[in-house]
Amino acid sequence: MLLMRISMLLASLLLAGCSSINLSSYVQQKDPFESFNRGVYKFNDTLDRAVVKPVAQGYNKVVPGPVKTMVSNFFSNLDDVVVTANDILQLKFRQAASDAARVAFNTTFGIFGLINVTDRLEKHNEDFGQTLGYWGVPSGPYLVLPVLGPSTIRDGTGLYTDSYFSVISNTRDVPVRNSAWALEGLDTRVGLLEQEKVLDDAIIDRYSFIRDAYLQRRQSLVYDGNPPREKFDDDD
Repeated sequence: MLLMRISMLLASLLLAGCSSINLSSYVQQKDPFESFNRGVYKFNDTLDRAVVKPVAQGYNKVVPGPVKTMVSNFFSNLDDVVVTANDILQLKFRQAASDAARVAFNTTFGIFGLINVTDRLEKHNEDFGQTLGYWGVPSGPYLVLPVLGPSTIRDGTGLYTDSYFSVISNTRDVPVRNSAWALEGLDTRVGLLEQEKVLDDAIIDRYSFIRDAYLQRRQSLVYDGNPPREKFDDDD
């Protein structure tokens, strides 16, 4: 899904208080493919600045607010299908019941998810990458995917597996499926226009900051907000 991974990393900027660790040890263990990753990151960033961001800015300016809200609600409802499947795989049955209820009520009374009628029910964030982490599978090296952005070996595998649960991925009409992916990516990018100012205003190595924010957020999600402290080779 176009720019879906960017959604996760920029949302994590507000959570990413990077702990004090030895940088060289951290990079060696978490980002052994740094040279390759930086090349892909540069390609993605160029594509975003040249095409995706301008289109998102135009969409944000032209489309009325209520319509944008309905589009976001629609894709959020489709995402809840994937979330519910991973709730079950993680044996979080109470959470699965809540998320399944969100899908059922929003799809019916909310007119295929265009209206969120379940705002009293918490929206959760689960995917197969988190499911693998829940069952003890390590994240593996950091990996930047073309177009999709930040990931890891584990999360990249998770993206492929989640496609089996995804309503969009299982749509047989190719033009409809591709249009839905494009609109979902555009909706995600519009939601990041304000948040990305954190990166634009900061004098930092954007690649390193994005990598660290992504890895920390994914670790937090796997442990439901209470991750253990990671140890490195030079820790006492």
